[in-house]
Amino acid sequence: MIFVAGSANLDFVVRAPQIPSPGETVLGRDFQTFPGGKGANQAVACARAGGMATEMLLALGDDPYAALIENSLADAGVTMHKVRAAGQPTGCAFICVSDDAENAITVAPGANSCLRAEHLPPLQAFTHLLLQLEIPMETVSAYASSAKAQGVCVMLNAAPAQTIPAQLLAQLDILVVNEAELASIAAPQTGIAQCLASLAVPCVVVTLGARGCVARLDGQFYTQPGFAVQAVDTTAAGDTFCGVLAAALSAGSGMQDALIQACAAGALACTQAGAQESIPSFEALQQFLQLAPAGSAEQHAALRRSCGITDPQPAGQAHGGQ
Repeated sequence: MIFVAGSANLDFVVRAPQIPSPGETVLGRDFQTFPGGKGANQAVACARAGGMATEMLLALGDDPYAALIENSLADAGVTMHKVRAAGQPTGCAFICVSDDAENAITVAPGANSCLRAEHLPPLQAFTHLLLQLEIPMETVSAYASSAKAQGVCVMLNAAPAQTIPAQLLAQLDILVVNEAELASIAAPQTGIAQCLASLAVPCVVVTLGARGCVARLDGQFYTQPGFAVQAVDTTAAGDTFCGVLAAALSAGSGMQDALIQACAAGALACTQAGAQESIPSFEALQQFLQLAPAGSAEQHAALRRSCGITDPQPAGQAHGGQ
């Protein structure tokens, strides 16, 4: 089982030809609201796409937005531990999605900022604690420390990008970042492989967008090329990746197979609009994996070169680990 502690937001999404530059006004088109928030998105991904029993600690305001988020989590099969934040609105995110499927996001944390160390329940029944950085850093650190003391694997998606205290890094078993987040955490290096090697975390995974991902586990590098899809909206693709990665590892998958599942799920999430609505079902993910090639030897070699990896690749990786 997986326990997720983190943010829950209602997303206000506008589609527009392009994301506006500073000082620019862009005339948008469609407007919709979707349940979102990195924590809630990842919990839905664990439960729905990952097929894993999942519970989540979240804070909500006493307003109509909260019910929309609760309904989405319940529909995905996530068991909720809810904190009602008196006087605070439910968290919101304001998202512009461009015609080329890129997005720009501004988050108003609201109730998410009210999660505290004492809200975390006992975790002995869980294999993994999955965290993000849309709740207070001191709360994230307290949760990681508590989980570590209980023998639970601590996984942090260090998003949105910010400085991570050394004491928090020391509690982590798995760190998941994108390229920008990696650059903000690691000391300046000449490439991705060097950045990964500089971090004193047992396992570090870097998502590379459509290119795929790379991981360093106990000194060994793994790569997974991206899956080709027709992207509509990249919102929650990274969250879907994190949730499915956690679910696969909790289910006993090796790192290579877990990366394949996470990359495929993240790609599928790009083919639908919205955050939680875009996260595929477990059945849809398995059907996609049966049909989609997981990466040729040449694709793996090219990705390793682009990341600055020079060590021999793990056995089986040239065939996608299958």
